[in-house]
Amino acid sequence: MALLCVFVAFALTLLGPCPSVCAPQGGAEPDEQPYDLDDFDMNGETDWENLDLNGENYDYEDLDQEIEVGTVAPPAPETPPPANMPPPEYEEETTLFPRPTPPLAPVTLDFKGPGLFGPDTGLGMPTCLLCVCISGSVYCDDANLEQIPPLPKDTTHFYGRFNSIRHVKNTDFINLNKLKSIDLTGNQISGVDEDAFRPLSQLQDILLADNNLQALPELPPTLRYIDVRNNRLISNGLHTDGFKEMSLLEFLYLSDNKLDYIPVPLPESLRVLHLQNNNIQNLHVDTFCNSHDRNYIRRSLEDIRLDGNPVNINLFASSYICLPRLPIGSH
Repeated sequence: MALLCVFVAFALTLLGPCPSVCAPQGGAEPDEQPYDLDDFDMNGETDWENLDLNGENYDYEDLDQEIEVGTVAPPAPETPPPANMPPPEYEEETTLFPRPTPPLAPVTLDFKGPGLFGPDTGLGMPTCLLCVCISGSVYCDDANLEQIPPLPKDTTHFYGRFNSIRHVKNTDFINLNKLKSIDLTGNQISGVDEDAFRPLSQLQDILLADNNLQALPELPPTLRYIDVRNNRLISNGLHTDGFKEMSLLEFLYLSDNKLDYIPVPLPESLRVLHLQNNNIQNLHVDTFCNSHDRNYIRRSLEDIRLDGNPVNINLFASSYICLPRLPIGSH
């Protein structure tokens, strides 16, 4: 049978093309040319006769330039996210521009509670966390204080200026044996317990200017500097001979009060006495000098101010004849 098919194909070749036999199954369209494998060219580019299948004409240098062999294994594929998960939201880079920290809520301080500034308080903030402590000095200026806070035992200088303190208690400075200076300028102090300052054996400076004091408590004899300017002090509010035993006192500022006379006797160590803007009307012969010793000279007291008082210092020349300089006041 196979031999018969070969014979038929050879006969048809000799007879020429036969449209009825050579046409593709189903019949060709009238205008369509039959396929010719001899003229068929894939994409019009490949030269089949000159195709080099043995690689003799292949340029491997181009391959070296274009292909780089990797030396690191590719990273393992990441675990795919679970289904129905929304795409991640990319946050802004925070390495160079961190997000600002929200401000802390202000702390409201209740100064009525005992020991607020002590280490065992409910807030747990000792004095030196709310004030500034530097080498024995405690600075609590302009801190809205209504009372003096408990101070460290090694405090030497306390500054509580420009607050709202109204009263100084006899327990405010207890056991502060190293305290040398107290500055409560610019508060609303109208009263001081009698023993508030007297036990302070090392106290040298006390500043109570710009308050509402009408009287002074007993002060320690170790004071060198007293400033009670711009209060409401009256002469009856000062202790009799209150400054007499202060052998170290050099500066006494009593201006802008309501004093009727100069508080005598004054210690020999006094250098500055300011009494301007009071209600002083006369001077005693022994206010500054010693009427029993005509050779007495008070060399230390060089600065006396009596201006702003109703006293005429020309009428009391014998009261300051022992002074190195004349007082300042109306003549």
